[in-house]
Formats: sequence, structure tokens, C-alpha cells
Amino acid sequence: MAVTVFFAAGAALWQDYRAPLAAALERAGIDAVLSDSAPDPALVDYIVFAPGGIITDFSPFTRARAVLNLWAGVEKVVSLPGLTQPLARMVDPALTEGMVEYVTGHVLRHHLGIDAHIHGQDGVWRNDVKPPLARERPVAILGLGALGRACGQALAALNFPVMGWSRSPREVAGIACHSGADGLAEVLARAGVVVLLLPLTAETANILDAARLALLPRGAVIINPGRGALIDDAALLAALDSGRIGHATLDVFRTEPLPPGHPFWAHPRVTVTPHVAADTRTDSAAGVVAENIRRGEAGEPFLHLVDRARGY
Repeated sequence: MAVTVFFAAGAALWQDYRAPLAAALERAGIDAVLSDSAPDPALVDYIVFAPGGIITDFSPFTRARAVLNLWAGVEKVVSLPGLTQPLARMVDPALTEGMVEYVTGHVLRHHLGIDAHIHGQDGVWRNDVKPPLARERPVAILGLGALGRACGQALAALNFPVMGWSRSPREVAGIACHSGADGLAEVLARAGVVVLLLPLTAETANILDAARLALLPRGAVIINPGRGALIDDAALLAALDSGRIGHATLDVFRTEPLPPGHPFWAHPRVTVTPHVAADTRTDSAAGVVAENIRRGEAGEPFLHLVDRARGY
């Protein structure tokens, strides 16, 4: 009997996902009725969802075996009414590749001081300042989920001493792992570059506030492709103005698009990128969704389930 898959992620994404998801379900051997129109909620077996989609209350979907989110972040999903079904976040292999490339590229950019050459071609030959070797520039990765682990291991392979921090203890090959408040203070005190890849929860909001920014070595660089609200904006601007922070490369913001008058746009020590660090790719993401539906039908554990208590 065919399973009913309700694509409740909005009309724009339906245009992108309709064909790839149908093809992925077929490859997975799933006989599915796939639709973006509102079916009888009591007949829906799986919900493909994204924040801003057409469902605001999950309680009518009494038969649904899982809600499969198309975003890696779930902070806008976990609090929706009626959500008792298993919730899986998106861990897209192609998204991970893109994040690794973004983080590695910007760490190397700041490590090598490339901006000074790009913006300083004024006819003066300056070769008196040499960048340190990678092994002399500690990098802190805040967040050791799939993205943090992948980015940290890529940087470790380039010989950067990589420190990782998470709320609870982790072990990751090639990364010196720390946890808890004391671990965070230790990591920040040593970091030449900080990369934020934490989920946004009540515990991580404003995790880089004025007190923690003050722990960083003078001139440290911050790269945030995680969540905008992980950083206290006013505290960051003050730390940039004082020279405590040498530069901030920011891809995510509290309000997106970033308003034209926001101070980040004009600050000489801020690089704004428009939430392009890593995008979910429809073909690979459709494969992840189809695999979870296959698992649900086979009675196997779902991939990438969200711990509601922790919010990720």
C-alpha cells in the first residue's frame, strides 16, 4: 500500500523538490503518493517540512510517523503546537561539503592575511610581516555536531591545532575536545580564530557576549556561519572598535536580509556574506528524506532525530 508523503515546506520549495524527491523515493523502493496539497491529515504518513511552511499545528496529523525537516536548524520547529511525532533535522552531505569549504576558505583567508594584499595594492612593497604557520594558529570550533566535526577535521588536516567545544563531552579524532563553562573559557583564551557552528537554544543565545569576547587573544578572528543570535551584536561591535577582535566574517544574522543601515555593512573589520556558507542541495537532501521514509517503513531507527529537550 502506498504511503502518503505531504510536502508541507511551501510552494517555492515544492518546485525545487518535486522531481528530485519523487526520483529519490523511487530509487529507495518506496511506493508513495507525494503531494504539496493539503490531504486529509489523518491519512498522512510522513511530513516533509520547513519553517514557514503551511502547517502551524501538527496535532491533526495523528498517523504521521515522522516530520522530516529540510533545514539543519530546528529552533523554529520544535516549539510548534502539536508536534509529538519524531522530528528529524536535515544533515545533507552536500551542505556539509559546502560548509567545510566556506569555513576552510575564510580561516585560510584570515590566517594568511589575504585581505591586506587585496585591498592594499598601492605601489608599496611590504614583505616585513609573515603569517605564522598553521600549526602556530589555534582554531576553536564551537559546536561539534556534523558540521563542526567536519570543519574541524578539515582544518586539522591542514595542520591547524583545532580545539572543539560542546555543551556535553565529545570525542572527535584530530580535535582537542572541551565542554562546560570552564572548557569554553579555556578554548577562547587560546583561539586565534573562532568558528561558531552551534545550534541556537536558550543556552547558546549570545554565547559570545562581552565577557567571553574579552577572553579572546587580542586580534582574534570570528567566523560565524552558524546562527546570528549566537553573538551579542553590540558587544561584538565594541570589541571590533577596541581592536580586541581583529575581524568578524558573518554569514548569519538576527534579521535576514541584514538591513541596509546595520553597522555591520560599513564596519571596516566586518565581512558580511548573505547566508551563503552552505545551502541544502535538493538532490542530496531528497535522498536523505527518502532514506528516512524507507527506514520508517522498515521499522529501522530514523536518521538525525532531534532531542526535543536539548532543542537540536
